[in-house]
Amino acid sequence: MKKSSSIFGLIFIFIGGFLLYAYFTDVNIFSMSTMWPMFVLGLGLIFEMSFFMNKKAPGLLVPGGILTTLGLLFFFESFTSWRFSQYTWPIYIFSVAIGLLQMYLFSVRSKGLFIAISILFLIGGTSLTLTVLSGITSFINLGLILPIALIAVGIYFLFLRDTQQTE
Repeated sequence: MKKSSSIFGLIFIFIGGFLLYAYFTDVNIFSMSTMWPMFVLGLGLIFEMSFFMNKKAPGLLVPGGILTTLGLLFFFESFTSWRFSQYTWPIYIFSVAIGLLQMYLFSVRSKGLFIAISILFLIGGTSLTLTVLSGITSFINLGLILPIALIAVGIYFLFLRDTQQTE
């Protein structure tokens, strides 16, 4: 099979999948309200390609990594009607870390740059973890769990005392 026919086949499958998604979800995929992240993603990919075509100016990777990451995030957010934005905000911090990490990997590996990248990933990871945990705890009623847990521990101690007296 020719390579070009495989590529065309994948393109048609991809477009057909999008159209099926639009049909079943009643969302106009090709409207400006859902396609605007393509401009952010495209600009990020242009920065990325600019570096990888001539391997000069690794500083291009910083805006490339940031804009590519944010473009993907904005696509996700626009297709989910921004329902998860209260949980995905740490991705903004990760996007800067990803841009700097690319520059670190493809240029002179500076210790100071690595420390900055590590701090950003630590802040982003901690923020994401706390955000997800707060979402879970808001879903679970802790006001109900604590009394039930105390009652369960009390019952355990009562049965523990009863089993010790019978021995």
